[in-house]
Amino acid sequence: MAGVISPAGNLPAALTSFVGRRGEVAGIRRLLGETRLLTLTGVGGLGKTRLALEAAGVSRKSFADGVWLVDLAPVQDPSEVAGTAARALGLPDLGPRPVLEQLTEHLAGRFALLVLDNCEHLVDACAELAGGLLSAAAEVRVLATSRQTLGITGEHVFTVPPLAPHEAAELLRDRTVAVRPGFEVTEANAAAVARLCAELDGMPLAIELAASRLRTLTVDQVAERLEDRFALLTGGSRVARPRQRTLRAAIEWSYELCVPAERLLWNRLSIFVGGFALDAVEEVCAGEGIAAHEVLDLLDRLVAQSVVLPADAEGVPRFRMLETIRQYGRERLVECGEEERLRERHRGFFLSLAELIADCWCGPGQQEALARLRAEHPNLLVALACGGDAQATLALAAALRFHWCAGGFLGEGRRQLERALAAAPEPTPARARALWVVAWVALLQGDLAPADRWLDEAAALGERLDDPVVRAYVQGMRGTSASFHDRPQEALPLHEAAAAAHLALGEGTGAILALFQLTLIQARLGIPDAAERGRRALALAEEYGDRWGRAHLLWALGVDAWARGGQEACTTLIRDALALARGFHDYVAVVLMLDLLAWTTAESGDHQRAARLLGAVRSLCQGIGTTTAAFGPHLTEEHALCEEAVVAALGPTAYEKALADGGRHDTPDAAIAYALGADTDAEPASPESAPSPLSQREREVASLVARGMTNPQIAGVLVLSPRTVGGHVQNILTKLGAGRRAEIAAWWTANQESDPVR
Repeated sequence: MAGVISPAGNLPAALTSFVGRRGEVAGIRRLLGETRLLTLTGVGGLGKTRLALEAAGVSRKSFADGVWLVDLAPVQDPSEVAGTAARALGLPDLGPRPVLEQLTEHLAGRFALLVLDNCEHLVDACAELAGGLLSAAAEVRVLATSRQTLGITGEHVFTVPPLAPHEAAELLRDRTVAVRPGFEVTEANAAAVARLCAELDGMPLAIELAASRLRTLTVDQVAERLEDRFALLTGGSRVARPRQRTLRAAIEWSYELCVPAERLLWNRLSIFVGGFALDAVEEVCAGEGIAAHEVLDLLDRLVAQSVVLPADAEGVPRFRMLETIRQYGRERLVECGEEERLRERHRGFFLSLAELIADCWCGPGQQEALARLRAEHPNLLVALACGGDAQATLALAAALRFHWCAGGFLGEGRRQLERALAAAPEPTPARARALWVVAWVALLQGDLAPADRWLDEAAALGERLDDPVVRAYVQGMRGTSASFHDRPQEALPLHEAAAAAHLALGEGTGAILALFQLTLIQARLGIPDAAERGRRALALAEEYGDRWGRAHLLWALGVDAWARGGQEACTTLIRDALALARGFHDYVAVVLMLDLLAWTTAESGDHQRAARLLGAVRSLCQGIGTTTAAFGPHLTEEHALCEEAVVAALGPTAYEKALADGGRHDTPDAAIAYALGADTDAEPASPESAPSPLSQREREVASLVARGMTNPQIAGVLVLSPRTVGGHVQNILTKLGAGRRAEIAAWWTANQESDPVR
């Protein structure tokens, strides 16, 4: 085949500015220096083509024989793929040999980059083309864009993410100015812009279509109309391909490329919000067209096609769909008449999950269980709003009791329980259970009057139903209420009876909770064997593997030690309790533990740190809308004495400053980390005295960076490869403090502009 390749290539000139994605462009350039086939994947509308063209454009100098775009969107016949590539390079098809053979022969020995754009509907033919070119032309590189990978040896995959929030806002501003000159993102509309971009998943196509609507609508008006986003987001460029003119067309293109079983799973996955785990998909989406054993394979295929995205949360493997993709699937789910059935199956799955966690709470895996429920929180709210079977909803609200009480969702739990109780007034076992659970939530909020009313109803219903478990929990909760009302003598027999009842029933969770409360009351009353009995309860919790119960019991033993003047023992117990409480998000427990630690810290003379601990206590209390006064006068008095001592030692101004400093630790885990760690507000050690976190070689690299030497120069001085230098720099970025990190990062970013291929 005759012909000469122009070194210029054929990349089209951009009609609009390229906004954001500088990190992605740099990453693609770097990968093109390391691999010969790179595929950009992502669902339609994420900007794969524009990103590929930008990365290819800035890489021109690295490819002496040109950067060439092969646009495969109009091609429908797989046999035309090689010919389309040849025509894109300006090569005539004159010989009798197969086009691919002629093309690979011509590219042999040339240093060129081919951009194969829109491969998803021609994956097999594109894989054959790329494989043939890369085998025969050793200096050729291929950058492909496709909704799914090509699946050949040597392929590297770059999943195109949505735009970052600030990039999405800048794109909206840039495109809106074209139709509405003078538009700016200001303090007045910044929140609305952020909301709009978030609702559009940071999807460039959706944002550009929304910008066209800002010719006549305000940002708030566009955001309010997003419920029907597929009707709103139309009217794209007339010169764009049909599937790029409306959001619906872009998503329909992806949908039509799926086989029927994949479409069916897409529809059913739309029932989940905020992500989903494999076990949920297998339980909710299987049946009637999808066999249980097919679910995993179909889900994997949707991931490969970028319809579903991996989205691990707190170490739990999960998946998610962009909201636009989910809403399209939901429309199709409604059209096929499956929505109601899937909603019920969705609620059924989460009811089973919540009941399993509640029933098995007194044992190992508590933190993992709460992490799962936190990840599923959006799905839980949808399940609770399912409608239909009010008793099932009530059972779900009650089964989520540890999510509400130990997982940091007291306010949400109270709202959901009150709503479910109002919708299901029948005297059922589910109502009896929900009544003592909502009373527990209210007690933890310090709202005693409604808690007492619910406990009265729960007691009556427990007797009517002859439910010994309900009766035992009611006794324990009444003991807590009496304690908060400053009636410890009344609370003592209630907790004793509750503990005995739970132990007789073999109900470990209730038994340990009651024993914890009993230990606390005995310590408050100065009963001599409070710590003998508390440690037996602790041994029981250890036997069960109940980490949460152990944390509470250690706090109760700490209260007893404090009451007996054992300051050092109290501090040790509370630090152990806080270590166990990490990861639970239990605001109330951490508030009480930190408050006690502040008392011992002030007693030891470290008033500055005590004030910061009190600041963390105040911040956490504000997070759940309560104060330490809600947990009984006894604790309130000790808190006040501690505060008085700290103010007297520091003075009001210094106290308020320290209080504010401590208030920055406004989540349970952050506050625990502060309480157990070194004083993060202390002056940093001098460079001479602080041990270096870097290895000898990393220190050498850092020293040369500080002298302004470039990547190749460092490599030459230290006899290293540039890639090894890069590895050292990445380690330095991880290990050094924030100030030096910024310095090193700025240098490294500047030096990454060098040719990634050479």
